[in-house]
Amino acid sequence: MTSKPIFETDFPELKLIKRGKVRDIYDLGDKILLVASDRISAYDVIMPNPVPRKGEILTQISLFWFKVMEDIVSNHLISSNVSEYPASCRPYADALRGRSMLVKKATPLPIECVVRGYLSGSGWKSYQESGEVCGIKLPAGLKESDQLPEPIFTPSTKEELGAHDINIDFNQAVQLVGARLAEKVRDLSIAIYKQGSALAAEKGIIIADTKFEFGMIDDRLILIDEILTPDSSRFWPKQTYRPGGPQNSFDKQYLRDYLTSIKWDKSPPAPSLPEEVIQKTHQKYMEALTSLTH
Repeated sequence: MTSKPIFETDFPELKLIKRGKVRDIYDLGDKILLVASDRISAYDVIMPNPVPRKGEILTQISLFWFKVMEDIVSNHLISSNVSEYPASCRPYADALRGRSMLVKKATPLPIECVVRGYLSGSGWKSYQESGEVCGIKLPAGLKESDQLPEPIFTPSTKEELGAHDINIDFNQAVQLVGARLAEKVRDLSIAIYKQGSALAAEKGIIIADTKFEFGMIDDRLILIDEILTPDSSRFWPKQTYRPGGPQNSFDKQYLRDYLTSIKWDKSPPAPSLPEEVIQKTHQKYMEALTSLTH
């Protein structure tokens, strides 16, 4: 395990094609190398301080879920064992161990597949304004953090780094990917969410909402990127869950709450984070990993 936090990777022998909010993506010809850094973002802006071992934690959680979900959907994972990577990766083995995945090359769909099982975040805000979330009418009288009668599919656009993703309704998703594909990713997203949230509930975690990414290899739809991590989901401890307001969390909400408390305007550059916020965030991610996988 690497001890020093990795804000970004630098592998001169490999072809870097993109740095996302968290992942550095390298092109290995017919395959892709995904490396999860320790960067953390909030409101689509990358913070200047890394969170120690965050990339390892996210990778281990994704690997856990990819295996669990194999009966529902295929995924892009080839291997997470560095000794099985192409020879060009060997010089960087120490940095890659525990925080990387060798994956199949896929063409990502241009939508984020969001599933909400509880009313929180932008969904709660939208409900207060219109009684709807992404065009889906919800029962009257719901409180913040209430469980929804059924999980709902509320897609969003995929914007460039630094821009905010925009919530869209199902018809807009159809315009972007076509009816057949939109229906398929909706049904798959809800199936994965239901299975994942049932398993997490047994471990004392409520998955309030989450987002998935899908890609195409030829005509085959597969799950890509990450799955059911504290970066892509709201994780709440079941023990302290009380609808009617915000919840304790195992995810980035602690960081978001801190940023709200200092009245940051959500536009770059992001403020430097106090050591306590970095350590507490690390601790919450670790708790999520330990609770899920033990």
